[in-house]
Amino acid sequence: MAFDFTAWNSLMYLIGEITVIVILGAIVTSFILVIISLYSIKRQKLYFPKLIKSGLVFLEGMMKAMFRLIGLEDREMLSFFIKIHNTMNAAEFGRIPVADRAIFMPQCLRSSQCPAHLTPEGLKCRNCGQCSVGEANVLLGRLGYRIFIVPGSSFIKRMTKKYRPKAIVGVGCLSEVKEGIDMADKMGLVVMGVVTLKEGCVETIVNWPDVYEVAVLGIDPASIPEDLHTFTD
Repeated sequence: MAFDFTAWNSLMYLIGEITVIVILGAIVTSFILVIISLYSIKRQKLYFPKLIKSGLVFLEGMMKAMFRLIGLEDREMLSFFIKIHNTMNAAEFGRIPVADRAIFMPQCLRSSQCPAHLTPEGLKCRNCGQCSVGEANVLLGRLGYRIFIVPGSSFIKRMTKKYRPKAIVGVGCLSEVKEGIDMADKMGLVVMGVVTLKEGCVETIVNWPDVYEVAVLGIDPASIPEDLHTFTD
């Protein structure tokens, strides 16, 4: 029985056409999303965040390549991605009770003279007064948060599996927060990211009002400690 090369060639031609159309469609869609993203960055306001978020899920690699092609710095790009993610997650995060939330802070925020020792659940702050982590630990604890000061993502995975929070706040440098967001998304957790003002391995800095602003989302203002209002008002 002779093989019908005509039918085979027609099928391959059709597959080739569909492939080209899909690739062109992805390029055009990525270009449109990049334009919207750049306009949002310029105006400091998010436009069509759901559309951009969906595009990032399916076309992140291509969008990153286009951002780099037009000269957008990686820091600006990652900051924008995190801002989009936070905007999309804020309402859902606010609906989750504080008892089902956790906050993960990097150990690099502590003082270089920190007396805390590493435990299987991260560092246990002694509130020694040598850095701002101690005060934050007290304030966030009074809100009802479970707080972890951790040296890496392996601790985050372990603690989320053990305590099963439904929402988390991740504090860290740009790359750490982006990595944490991706990891939390895969785990089905609602996540909010707060980026440190200074990067490094020792005595980094975060704007604590940014952390508190996220932490109080969805909480009745009447139940927020008075000293926290000074940071969030």
